[in-house]
Amino acid sequence: MTFALRAVNLAALNSMTKYPSIPTYHRLDPSNGNLSEPTVPLHGQVIVTEKIDGTNGRIISLPDGSYLIGSREELLYAQGDLLANPAHGIVAALKPIADRMEHATHDSIRVHYLEVYGGSIGKMARQYTGGNRVAVTMFDCAAIDDYADLLSWPIERVSTWRDTAGQHFLDEDELTDEARQHGLDLVPRLFTIDATALPTTIADARAWLSTTLPRTLVALDNGAGLQPEGVVLRTADRRLIAKARNQDYVRTLRRTTR
Repeated sequence: MTFALRAVNLAALNSMTKYPSIPTYHRLDPSNGNLSEPTVPLHGQVIVTEKIDGTNGRIISLPDGSYLIGSREELLYAQGDLLANPAHGIVAALKPIADRMEHATHDSIRVHYLEVYGGSIGKMARQYTGGNRVAVTMFDCAAIDDYADLLSWPIERVSTWRDTAGQHFLDEDELTDEARQHGLDLVPRLFTIDATALPTTIADARAWLSTTLPRTLVALDNGAGLQPEGVVLRTADRRLIAKARNQDYVRTLRRTTR
């Protein structure tokens, strides 16, 4: 397939490159925000990384050597556009990175998923900076080799493919190499732990979070509040992923111990 951005189904392209939703480690009840047991059934070796409270951005490297920039939900900018959607400052933060990247190194669509944080981005922005500093860190990368077929699918089918683990994500070594190649920082890696050693109760998980990551590792200046959002837990085989946020555990325990 000769790739031409102006000829493709942009809705399908947007959908196939979105990051899938991450479940909470303990199940979250959307009606009241409380957590309940049991946990996501993680197995084997689990990679634990810091979860940063910012806004998700995407740099989408296309087979023709061009790129797109998107937020979590929508496309914001195509290389060469005169105007860009200013939402959350994503394009302003990611365009300098995208401009220096080599985009035609793979016969695939490659998506770099990045967290833009600090400044006035997100409820916890003051935990990362006491001023207006903004930073970018990469948390994942996907390679989509079968893009030609996917672009011909109805949007509903593409969404189902994405939500049922259709995307191929780089493994830990590949992700490290990708970040190094493009001069990007990865979200902090805390440690690798066997899934059997993870806490299972809500109270134990709260205590574990407090000792695992007592303060953020990505503070941008001395004025930062330093409170971390939480962690992400990912199996080494990339089959399962979950997030554990301090605020969810604090809220649940406060309500259930009254």
